[in-house]
Amino acid sequence: MTLVEHLAELRRRLIISMIALACGFVICWVFYPQILDFLVAPYCDVVSPDAEGLDAPGKCRLLVLDPLEPFSVRVSVAGYGGAALAMPILLWQAWRFITPALFPRERRHTAGFVILATLLFAGGVALAFWTIPRALGFLAELGGDDLVSFFSPRRYLSFVVKMALAFGLGFEFPIFLMFGQIAGFIPTRTLQRIRPWAIVGIVVVGAVITPTGDPFTLLILSGPMYVFYELSILFGVLRQRRKEREEAAELAPTPDEPTPDNTT
Repeated sequence: MTLVEHLAELRRRLIISMIALACGFVICWVFYPQILDFLVAPYCDVVSPDAEGLDAPGKCRLLVLDPLEPFSVRVSVAGYGGAALAMPILLWQAWRFITPALFPRERRHTAGFVILATLLFAGGVALAFWTIPRALGFLAELGGDDLVSFFSPRRYLSFVVKMALAFGLGFEFPIFLMFGQIAGFIPTRTLQRIRPWAIVGIVVVGAVITPTGDPFTLLILSGPMYVFYELSILFGVLRQRRKEREEAAELAPTPDEPTPDNTT
């Protein structure tokens, strides 16, 4: 493909992606009440039914301090939700754009990495939503009974998004390690040798990327990341063994090939 053809292909992929984002935005704008109820559910789980701010048992509200905040919150929810709905299409368009430049073996590896990265990110987000009510409950108990929690919608949704991104990106950790081993710039033996330091690094990274900083959330994120670290080492070991078997098979003589005669 010429440069003009590449640019035309890029424009086509970008237009499709923008249409997907727009459709996702509209869908989330229409279903905003249901989406907001889903996002606020973790907050409702930790608020006492007798506390102020509840219109009825199980029905809680966030505190609005800015007249423009409801509009900005709806736009933010529709934007983030639209991007989440359009993500499969966005990844597919990116994949279709780079595919012509890859060799068949690279296409096979890349497709597997894209699918695995999507599943891991979704798993991290799901674990984040499971962790949020427990993290909020832990933080609320630290403040004592004399404090009543009233959250601003903007700050609360920002907290939820940061938690989802922290867990989602944390679950991408094995993708980086496996790709590094395939590319050759992260040897498997190095990962095995620095295992004690890796544990400390995982805990530090988990403390930095999680917005709460509480030990419960840190443990929930650091535990899977360390498991992913060990699985990445296992992936590298198995890959190295398979490579050694393939090299040995290539060097072995075929049945039709005569063995060298060393006799004189």
